[in-house]
Amino acid sequence: MSRVLMVVSEATPFCKTGGLADVAGALPAALRERGEDVAVVLPQYLDLKLPVPPREVWRDLAIRVGPRLFTADIYGTEHGGATFYFVACPALYGRHGIYSGPAGDFLDNHVRYAALSLAALGVARHLFRPQVLHCHDWQAALAPVYMRTAFAGDPTFMGIRTVLTIHNLGYQGRFPGATMGELGLDPGLFNPEGLEFYGDVNFLKGGIAFSDSITTVSQKYAEEIQTPENGFGLDGFLRARADRIQGIVNGVDYADWNPETDRRIARNYSADDLSGKVECKRALIAEMGLPAEAMGRPLIGIVSRFAGQKGFDLVEEIAQAIADEDVSVAILGSGEARFEDSFRRFASARPDRFAARIGYDDGLAHRIEAGADLFLMPSRYEPCGLNQIYSLRYGTPPVVRATGGLDDTIDDTIEDGTGFKFREYTGAGLLGAIREALAAYRDAEGWAARMRRGMKKDFSWKVSAGKYANLYRRLTEAR
Repeated sequence: MSRVLMVVSEATPFCKTGGLADVAGALPAALRERGEDVAVVLPQYLDLKLPVPPREVWRDLAIRVGPRLFTADIYGTEHGGATFYFVACPALYGRHGIYSGPAGDFLDNHVRYAALSLAALGVARHLFRPQVLHCHDWQAALAPVYMRTAFAGDPTFMGIRTVLTIHNLGYQGRFPGATMGELGLDPGLFNPEGLEFYGDVNFLKGGIAFSDSITTVSQKYAEEIQTPENGFGLDGFLRARADRIQGIVNGVDYADWNPETDRRIARNYSADDLSGKVECKRALIAEMGLPAEAMGRPLIGIVSRFAGQKGFDLVEEIAQAIADEDVSVAILGSGEARFEDSFRRFASARPDRFAARIGYDDGLAHRIEAGADLFLMPSRYEPCGLNQIYSLRYGTPPVVRATGGLDDTIDDTIEDGTGFKFREYTGAGLLGAIREALAAYRDAEGWAARMRRGMKKDFSWKVSAGKYANLYRRLTEAR
């Protein structure tokens, strides 16, 4: 058994802006089921959702960030068998929003998340002494930096091993070089082997430099971040540390995403009895306002944040060609205005082929997974991805670009195929994969076999937690 203290900026069910929160909410519970002793530290934001009032466990924790001294009260609650510690510091977190407000990113985010790292070290000293400090993304990346430098002589931290998980290398926590003094770090760390990055302070780079192990959220992404194409300027820095980089695919919550028990869909079904999927398709077509004759055509589903990373520029490029195929498309999501406008325009121009809902609706997301015949994820890059895994469980073969977690989780071989891939990031490549899928769809028996293979795949947190537990054990045994 390992004692693990996680440091993270968001976690379900307390606060969420993206997939990071899903990981931080589910992984500790999965580790606890394996017998690991896990606690989590995160800020107590003003809008934090707390089903049960937390208990006060420490008062007036001093947090010195450079020249500024903050005090925080630490509150604790249990979730999934793990203890979650909340850092209550109104001067830093007592505002609406997590990273930003109506005017944009908070200008003191460098101080706010440096304080989170220091508060986590305070929790390690007073409340929960770990064997492993596991930090997630740039917001927690200074914890190993402070521990190995400012607190290098503190016996509290001797022998503690550090893990940094990179959920998306595109977000690094870059701030002007002048903020180095505000962070209370040794000026000597502002160099190319430390936190300096083209004249800026780079939180994530510091975490990479000072962590014993670096994980990403898929094996393919662990390889991709070491290339110029997907390294966001840190590829060489990461290649120099390749021996400590490992990819572990995120798990999914099959208690929530399971067509056998899902209460949000028109009818439940399973790999042994697929008949309910037809009713789910019929209900989705009616809900989205597609014509009744769409039942006779393959239905493609899209549920996503609308961003350039997600490959929707390729969808724009081939929209007319898709409309000319014998298919329908059901779209749900929001994001960049350009893509929202494009999908509205497609639905207006070809209501017989395209239906779009702009926004997010959790129930509709489930119904698209259940009612669609195919699921589209043409991402430019995708560290892990979750919707393609949901699609497998719902018997909805995905069409994906072979990148990151999409490549790791989808098999496009003839014998064991669960979906379809394209490799070159082009509209022609995407259109070719869609046409390949449509041709396969016409073989009803082969298609049903493909659906069942995907539905039997296991990407649960139980599998992923086992890999993290093995990593913790290797680190502590090597200590």
